[in-house]
Amino acid sequence: MLELHQFRHSAFCLKVRMALAAKNLTYRTIAVTPGIGQLELFKLSGQRQVPVLVDGDHVIADSSAIIRHLDSIQPEPKLIPSDSQQSALVHLIEDWADTTLASAARSALIQAVGFDKELRENLIAKDLPESFKQVINQVPYGFFNGIKEITNKGERSELIISLEKLSKLLGTHSWLIGNKMSAADISVAAQLSLVKFPSSSGIPLEGKGCPGIKDSPNLRELFNWRDQLEKLLFHGDQTKNDAS
Repeated sequence: MLELHQFRHSAFCLKVRMALAAKNLTYRTIAVTPGIGQLELFKLSGQRQVPVLVDGDHVIADSSAIIRHLDSIQPEPKLIPSDSQQSALVHLIEDWADTTLASAARSALIQAVGFDKELRENLIAKDLPESFKQVINQVPYGFFNGIKEITNKGERSELIISLEKLSKLLGTHSWLIGNKMSAADISVAAQLSLVKFPSSSGIPLEGKGCPGIKDSPNLRELFNWRDQLEKLLFHGDQTKNDAS
């Protein structure tokens, strides 16, 4: 059985879970404990970052590499188009989502966490050492926000502009590239989880996120599209023996 080593609320791990669900593949998740668990992950894969997919003798790190591996073992539905032009566009959007969008979304989430104690507590992994949880929860509200406003000035406004353009596009198109779901759609939808948590995040995170983004009327079409995509993929529990 496929094994996905992950942090549950990592957007990149969500990206892989969406790809696995799209292909209706059976898998189990292995929750990685930050710190000590990452040392074990390093022994397995040679690096400490999630996601890591184990497929028999194959150990694949990086969400994009995992999607390409899944396309090779389960060709349908194909997440990387066969058409060379569409494939190139999917690669460009996937790369943008995994870098520029991911960075801006993380910054926005850190700002939100700095002012929302409940959000902060819900995001702390349940298997973190209690001492570490206490340190995080004792950081004054606004501390993270102040740092990010200084180091990422203008990033939030650029993020909103990009998301509004996507929202307009997806108000008239079901998919970003062509007429089928691709890695581009999955990559963008996964990163949106950082600014507005989807239903797959579970209660009590669902619907929470970054004020001014998660509740923006200009982004309603974008989040509706994301929610419909999740509903399509996660219509049932795609995992077996889930250890997360």
